[in-house]
Amino acid sequence: MGVFSFLRNIYDLDTLDTRFTISTSTPYKTVIEARNDPIASKERAAKLNSKAHTSRWNTSEFYLYYLILLWVIPYMFWVAYDSSRPTDPKYRRYEHLLSEGWIPGRKIDASDSQYRTFRNNIPYMAALLIFHPLLRRLYNSIVYPIKTTGQSTRPTPEEADQRLNQRASFDFGFALIYLVALHGVSAFKILVILYANYQVATALPRKYVPAATWIFNVGTLFSNELCKGYKFGHIATLIAGAPVQNSLLDSGSALVSWGRWLDSYGGLMGRWEILFNITVLRLISFNLDYYWSLDRRSYSPIEKQVDPASLSERDRVSIPAQSKDFSFRNYLAYTIYGPLYLTGPIITFNDYISQLRYKSSTIEVSRTLRYGVRFLLTLLAMEVILHYDYVQAISKANPGWGEYTAAQLSILSYFNLHLIWLKLLLPWRLFRLWALIDGVDPPENMIRCVSDNWSTLAFWRSWHRSFYRWSLRYIYVPLGGSSFRSPRDAARSILTYVLVFTFVALWHDIQMRLLIWGWLVVFFMLPEMAAGFLFPKRKWESRPTAYRMLCCVGAVANVFMMMSANLVGFAVGVEGLERIIAGIFRDFSGLTFLSGACIVLFVGVQAMFEIRESEMRRGINLKC
Repeated sequence: MGVFSFLRNIYDLDTLDTRFTISTSTPYKTVIEARNDPIASKERAAKLNSKAHTSRWNTSEFYLYYLILLWVIPYMFWVAYDSSRPTDPKYRRYEHLLSEGWIPGRKIDASDSQYRTFRNNIPYMAALLIFHPLLRRLYNSIVYPIKTTGQSTRPTPEEADQRLNQRASFDFGFALIYLVALHGVSAFKILVILYANYQVATALPRKYVPAATWIFNVGTLFSNELCKGYKFGHIATLIAGAPVQNSLLDSGSALVSWGRWLDSYGGLMGRWEILFNITVLRLISFNLDYYWSLDRRSYSPIEKQVDPASLSERDRVSIPAQSKDFSFRNYLAYTIYGPLYLTGPIITFNDYISQLRYKSSTIEVSRTLRYGVRFLLTLLAMEVILHYDYVQAISKANPGWGEYTAAQLSILSYFNLHLIWLKLLLPWRLFRLWALIDGVDPPENMIRCVSDNWSTLAFWRSWHRSFYRWSLRYIYVPLGGSSFRSPRDAARSILTYVLVFTFVALWHDIQMRLLIWGWLVVFFMLPEMAAGFLFPKRKWESRPTAYRMLCCVGAVANVFMMMSANLVGFAVGVEGLERIIAGIFRDFSGLTFLSGACIVLFVGVQAMFEIRESEMRRGINLKC
């Protein structure tokens, strides 16, 4: 295999996640079996090509687009680099936020606390990624070996149950050790919350479970934030009162001192509540999966006439686990599953149990290796960008945006969004890689580059995809989904979107700017929905080129709106965005640049359209 062929395989969608190349209702085992069937492959390719448009990559229209992009993309990198040079007069304002880099002559912008924490802990996470699977192998061979009949490649139900118990018992034990190592004595607080949530699901009358689950878990989000992680010192102060100065006999003082002493043993991550939000999603998943299973106790893969060892992803999620699987051991093993505990991706309880019982056929060594190489290349790209473009440090140093040109303001904002995307992408992919090595296949969180999105609706299917799918299953569908057949249905659908994105915003953090971000997202969805209603594709079938150009104009407006919403929510806030916009429009040069930016975005959106057509010719429809 040549270098270019290897790189092409690394950046193939199948390497990223097999869910992108097959239907969710198709078991991946059938894809593996079809690899050696050239006739079936040709028939499938011919069927799919008949549904897609002819490629435009080699047309004169796209050759013009290539010329524009070949000039614009280097120019964008140059503007960001030029604004970050030590010779720039504004450099001294943010130089203190830079750190020593590993590229000679360059410092690195590690001013973002999230990425800095991730970067500093990469060696330890890499060691854990190797140690944890090796420890499992040792446990499986010595502590909990499985006796197999060896008569068939397909496990028997008894062997599958043994595999589940083997893996769940290890995950349970490792979870307890992992919690104590990460959070010290605060592990006790987490276990109390987990136990209380388990009682909500299993002890309350069935009809109260959904409402109680949501009240308990949303209340936990607020309580964790307001109580700052329930410090033992603060709890002791509430019980005994503030300690009396210079009093050796004051029992209250002793209790407070003891509480503060306990707080000093906070483990590697004393502020456990910061990343607990992701655990809340798993708590809700367990409770609602258990609640829905009560109506389908007799339901099983055998009843549905499917192979339980080769379920499709849809079946793994929708077919409820057996009643005996909803034990506290399995619950804790799932909620604190090591590889996915801190950041996800999110996997449902049903899917987790299914993959413990039967190893997913999507777990292949060659694919996991390619995924690992792709992660390393992404990490390298992030490091190189941070050595040459100090976008984050500039935005954190309270800059005077009026001192920057319209081009600098726009491109610095654009690069800021890309760095936000990368800093989220890297932890998600590292922890997913850990899970793949461990034998569990969670969903990929990021499908597309942040620059490869033109639809506000589709963007949320590709950004934090596992959370999007979780929201669909546990919020959007139970609320009735969306329908625009009548004004009343449209109003109800908009309310559903508002409720979903209000929860999404509060889940990220309880801050007003994030609530504004969530509501802006819904508001910016409305023009796209209205355009789809006013300009249905079926009425433009005789004029496909005109329809494509019309869609592209709307897509350019969408891109500007999405950039604005994300800058408000995750970068500069409302006031920062106002200053940036004022800087762009302060003179005629800003309007000139904005016009050029619209042309460039128009070209970029045309490329996005064609990328999706290329995927359609391969039979892939990501719907984003």
